[in-house]
Amino acid sequence: MRRLPDLTDSFPGPFPVSPHAPHVQAQLEEWLTRYPLIGSERARHALCDITAHGIARTFPTADAAGLEIAADLLLWLTAFDDAHAEQEGARDPAALVRRIAAFLRPGADGELPGGTDPFGAALADVLARARRRAAPEQYVRLTSALRDSLYGLVWEAHELAGGGRVEVADYRAMRPHTVFVRTVVATAEPVLGYTLTPDERDARPVRELESAVGDLAGWINDLASYERERKRSGGRDPFSLPALLAAEHGCDVDKAFEMIAAMCEEEARRARARITELTAPDSASSTATATHARALESIAASYVWHIGHGRYGG
Repeated sequence: MRRLPDLTDSFPGPFPVSPHAPHVQAQLEEWLTRYPLIGSERARHALCDITAHGIARTFPTADAAGLEIAADLLLWLTAFDDAHAEQEGARDPAALVRRIAAFLRPGADGELPGGTDPFGAALADVLARARRRAAPEQYVRLTSALRDSLYGLVWEAHELAGGGRVEVADYRAMRPHTVFVRTVVATAEPVLGYTLTPDERDARPVRELESAVGDLAGWINDLASYERERKRSGGRDPFSLPALLAAEHGCDVDKAFEMIAAMCEEEARRARARITELTAPDSASSTATATHARALESIAASYVWHIGHGRYGG
């Protein structure tokens, strides 16, 4: 059995869970009835389950309305990736660019996407609710992160169309966007009701914590989803860190798993050190900074929880 990271020292469970998880799951099911983004009933139920229970661990102290926004946006990104960006995008990257172009307008000029397309209509719905809840600068950050995630999907499709062999450093730089963790982080402030000042946001401990959580999320996902993605691609190595690292180091995938598991454990320790620093009772951190650190802690915990979910069982 391939090695997965042991993160219990840095992120010991059980993780706090919002009491609104069942409500959010029911709301997601209803939302997908209004906006049919997923054709398969089995896939729809699985995605609603992992999204609702993942978001309940991502923001365990959020109110129900905030959780609904976070869950809907994450589900939208995941469903769009599954339906249009992975294999389909690699077959025709230009078509993916054209499809995404309308979704980029919210970050560019504040307009919401429209039309009768289910993905456009669903995104318009969730962004309208986010805009009502968020301060203007929070909404700009959220839509900018969304734009970066969509750009990441275009990058991924382009590289897959070219054979999927990129430098590990390039892949690592893009992975926080394609795993959507940057967008999840951008939802934290409006969902939890705090705001960092520019100086607080730019502080080195905050930037290092965000970087560690971003890396950890992508690497965990690549390990957990490797077999599922391999089966979906007909037995070929997926476009993910294990395959790229194995190619770069001239080793097999099992050895790459060992290397990535060790990387995850080290990054988790780095994240935990910064969380401890920023939330210590005698810390000079502001209340907003401490709240942000705790939000990043729960975001990391939610990705750790994802390792054992049935969605990644194939």
